[in-house]
Amino acid sequence: MSTRQLTVTPVSGALGAEIRGVDLTDLTDDLFERVHELLLEYLVVFFPDQAHLTPEAHIALGRRLGEVEVHPFLPKVEGHPEIVVLDADQGAKADEWHIDVTFRPNPPVASILHLVTCPEAGGDTMWSNQYLAYETLSEPLRDLLDGLTAVHVLNTPQTGEHRAEHPVVRVHPETGRRSLYVTRMWTSHIPQLSRPESDAILQHLFDHSESPRFNCRYRWRPGAVALWDNRATQHLAVNDYTGPRRGQRVTVLGDEPTGDAPRWKEYRPRGDERYWPRHVTARHGYE
Repeated sequence: MSTRQLTVTPVSGALGAEIRGVDLTDLTDDLFERVHELLLEYLVVFFPDQAHLTPEAHIALGRRLGEVEVHPFLPKVEGHPEIVVLDADQGAKADEWHIDVTFRPNPPVASILHLVTCPEAGGDTMWSNQYLAYETLSEPLRDLLDGLTAVHVLNTPQTGEHRAEHPVVRVHPETGRRSLYVTRMWTSHIPQLSRPESDAILQHLFDHSESPRFNCRYRWRPGAVALWDNRATQHLAVNDYTGPRRGQRVTVLGDEPTGDAPRWKEYRPRGDERYWPRHVTARHGYE
């Protein structure tokens, strides 16, 4: 499919498209608007052969989508604090399904990753369509989830504890579509449910949201760029390689996830019942 100088090739039936015919260092307003439309349609878009992308153009693309993050502690490109360096040799292997930074009140809107160095084989990245993950659930379960929230937690010695509470089902501010908004890496529990109920439902949702039928998988080549919508996708970097893998990422700061208001109060333990989260070393409201 060709449109407005672009050639668009879907990567899978669920999400993802590769876009050719655009130079990200010289992106006109009209071309950006078309790229934005394609991002909303495909959720993740790929631009091969962008080895010439300059740090200035990388940052400028992020700023077209919103305010660009300056990360507080990850390594940066020298002279460009807006660009984070993700080096597998330094431990940057995000090999668990996740939505970026959901433990903040305002998680990122989007990320733009420029792969500078790739292994000869392996090191692909996978994305999962969370619109489809929600829409393929049964109607009774969707109705229940629409009235719940989830607590998301980061708790490490290096960062301390960060937590936020978001709707289990998020309404996209631009498309109006609903998507699942829980993630294995950060989601602790659903506070309206007992802990065993929360664990059981979250485990089902994690498994369901990661199903191959909602996925695309991208084989990187040096210089390729991926731009994805963090509001309706999860992603995972496949850890199946040896050798260097190095990328540079710009993150666009987020908005507050919105959805239906919770229909029930927080669950309160009965008697001497304990409410300890199983997956995250944090407690919520039961000191």
